[in-house]
Amino acid sequence: MLFWVIIAVVLIFGVVVFRGSPYVPSQKRYLRQALTELYKVSGKDVLIDIGSGDGVVLREAARLGARAVGYEINPLLVVISKLLSHRYKKIKVNLADFWRAKLPDDTTVIYVFSVTRDVNGITKRLQSEVNRLGHKVSLISYGSEFESLKLVKKSGAYFLHTVSPLQPDKAQV
Repeated sequence: MLFWVIIAVVLIFGVVVFRGSPYVPSQKRYLRQALTELYKVSGKDVLIDIGSGDGVVLREAARLGARAVGYEINPLLVVISKLLSHRYKKIKVNLADFWRAKLPDDTTVIYVFSVTRDVNGITKRLQSEVNRLGHKVSLISYGSEFESLKLVKKSGAYFLHTVSPLQPDKAQV
């Protein structure tokens, strides 16, 4: 029985990697710095975490007053995140694929850990969503710079970018 549980967990984590970045827990010290110095998260923000994992980013954003919404495709991580975040009223964790999900209309900042192979796809998807939202959104990325987006600031392995809606005649991404 234990053998099959181990196989199931390995398969869940392994298959998910083909759809997005691997699960890498965020280090709270650096995360806190990114959410307070790189981009000052506050009660005015709605932070979206793409690939929210165990929810550490969501919990830190909620501690700073933001409403935080996570998208995660690994069902095991969704359960863990919900268990660890249950006392935070401003957190919502979705078992959902970011590539198909609509971002909330009041999204102000997006957090993503990305691998280089996904940067172009994430950029196109974010641009499409920002065009639909009709307002500027900040992007905090860990691990990869999004070179086609405006870089506002950098701190260690964190990058702060701005994604602005394109005019309809320029919106071919």
